[in-house]
Amino acid sequence: MGLCDKTLLVGLIKLGVISIMKIVLVRPNYESHIITPPIGLGYLSSYLREYGIKVKILDGLRDNIDSATLQKRILNEDPDAVGITCLTAFYKEVIDLSRILKKENIRVIIGGVHPTFLPHETLNDSSCDYVVLGEGEIALLKLIQNNFENDDIVGVYSRKDIEKGTRQFVKAERITYLDKLPFPDWEQLNPIEYPKAPHGAIVKNFPVAPIMTTRGCPYRCTFCASPKFYGRKIRFRSPENVIEEIRYLINQFGIKEIHFEDDNLTLKRNHIEKICELIIENDIKISWACPNGIRADKVDGSLLALMKKSGCYYCAYGVESADKQILYNIKKEEKIETIENSINLTAKAGISCQGFFIFGLPGETKETIEKSICFAKESKLARAQFLILDILPGSELWDTLKGQFVPKWDKKSYKEPEWLPENVTRKILLQSQSRAFREFYFKSPMRFLKLALSIKPGQIRYLLRRLVDYRIIKKA
Repeated sequence: MGLCDKTLLVGLIKLGVISIMKIVLVRPNYESHIITPPIGLGYLSSYLREYGIKVKILDGLRDNIDSATLQKRILNEDPDAVGITCLTAFYKEVIDLSRILKKENIRVIIGGVHPTFLPHETLNDSSCDYVVLGEGEIALLKLIQNNFENDDIVGVYSRKDIEKGTRQFVKAERITYLDKLPFPDWEQLNPIEYPKAPHGAIVKNFPVAPIMTTRGCPYRCTFCASPKFYGRKIRFRSPENVIEEIRYLINQFGIKEIHFEDDNLTLKRNHIEKICELIIENDIKISWACPNGIRADKVDGSLLALMKKSGCYYCAYGVESADKQILYNIKKEEKIETIENSINLTAKAGISCQGFFIFGLPGETKETIEKSICFAKESKLARAQFLILDILPGSELWDTLKGQFVPKWDKKSYKEPEWLPENVTRKILLQSQSRAFREFYFKSPMRFLKLALSIKPGQIRYLLRRLVDYRIIKKA
């Protein structure tokens, strides 16, 4: 069955010819310092609702509830099916929740980056009914409209498909023109109801809402799953559509800050320029940031000045390593000199700048770790995040390092290693991560003071949790 015409479908529902389906979309609770609205579920919800489907979003992370409590809330909704979003960081929690629901004979569908690349394992481990590979809007709608019977819907697979072995795993059909998508279901993902634990940790103004203006990335960094998930292609919303959503968030929820969560917000210069110009022309009073990072080779002084003028006060760059050979190994396609220059230009423009570093990449040694720490300390970075490599399903490293490590689904993401480069021990990585944070922040009084003065009272407990989890201070 193809996608029904929306007007006809809604009319048939009103006449009682077609019964209304009800779906519950869930994000389970898991250990995380970042607690922001799951806009992927928000897009699914608003898209399904346009076709007359009832949708309830339950966010276990926001509400800080366990699987048993989530199960009760789901059962109270009496849904026709439950859709669970799944990233590698909380795969174990997804599996636990799915198994609990299957014991109650609830139909379960799992989607997200992790099942896209490990569909066999996800189906078997979770006992779920279906996995959806890739972007889920079209595939999930087709499955619902087909009364949950999978007639070779592209991107939808069950354990029967594995047993028969007659279908190849391919990703679901994607929406090409992103302006056709309704805004995320902000009524259910009310940003005001989220704790002060945003991406980037410390922000200028609350309340904050995340926005994505693009989907995809054309680059091929080996530690990232995005190249395979999106096929190294990028799609853009129109700047006018983005501004419309910003206006909506301001008017309906009193949002004072926007976080652009794109992989490559500045990739196409006229895209980001137009967004900035429309913010200025329409006199939109908003602060904004890019906590997910932008490419250092896709900015210059004039663009940064325009970003600053339109409200940008903070952005991040993926430095990864200060060693040129490691940057080459991971196919970063940037030189450390380019990254350093962009950091300097960003600081000059009056924008606070953060650098992301990854310890434990292929080619890492004690010396290269030290080089990265020294680079961070001596740079004009206002903030730095030092992570230990996670080997993600879907990344090139997942394929090239296969057989050299055993995945630990219950490990603390980005805080403990599962694979070790030659001549680097687990102890070295753990100690280096903690030391890097201490030396970057605590040995620079001015840097520490500026950061401390920007902390809002409601954020302190979440920041203390970060300090403990990264072993910067000991748990009391």
